Amino acid sequence: MRISPHIVSDVMTHTVVAVGRDASFRDLVKLMQEWKVSALPVLEGEGRVIGVVSEADLLPKEEFRGGDPDRLTQMHRLTDLAKAGGMTAADVMSTPAVTVHPDATLAQAARVMAQRKVKRLPVVNAEGLLEGVVSRADLLKVFLRTDDEIAEEIRQEILAPLFPASEAPVRVEVSDGVVTLTGTLRDTSLVPIVARLVRSVEGVVDVDLALSGGVSVRDPG
Repeated sequence: MRISPHIVSDVMTHTVVAVGRDASFRDLVKLMQEWKVSALPVLEGEGRVIGVVSEADLLPKEEFRGGDPDRLTQMHRLTDLAKAGGMTAADVMSTPAVTVHPDATLAQAARVMAQRKVKRLPVVNAEGLLEGVVSRADLLKVFLRTDDEIAEEIRQEILAPLFPASEAPVRVEVSDGVVTLTGTLRDTSLVPIVARLVRSVEGVVDVDLALSGGVSVRDPG
């Protein structure tokens, strides 16, 4: 049994607004406003993602509205200058699209967002067809799990396999996502392993260990 939503398909938004390559500039702005999103996937054919239009892709039209940019700006911002004159999604979209697969872990999706500096990722299958969108807010949903759900997963998925029933029990308490484990371990080498496994549970904010003779150990993270 696995309680945590460890992969993108568990938290992604399945209902997605998307556009074709011929969508007009004004329609792009209108859809973002109506749907309260900061980016729109651009689709072709049966739903293959060929690019993404974000607010950042649209802003050059306003930025460069007045006057001609100096030579230095022209040299270093050729792409933005081209987008400033764009009329359709095909003109302003960023391509190839930065995407993620539905079976990617939440950590993998978070790393892609951080590395590529994007707020939303289209979720595509093996053929590149759109299945949903995952946002930063979606990845943070795991921190809305209840303390009871977190504690139950730790007991069932971590402690039960690690420690036979014959050993002294390890007790679990969770408060606002902070996990406290108390008890006595025969093998103290397991302490960092337990800390690492507990910290990997979705929704855990921090870990305090009071194991091995009651010595309090703060998870080094």
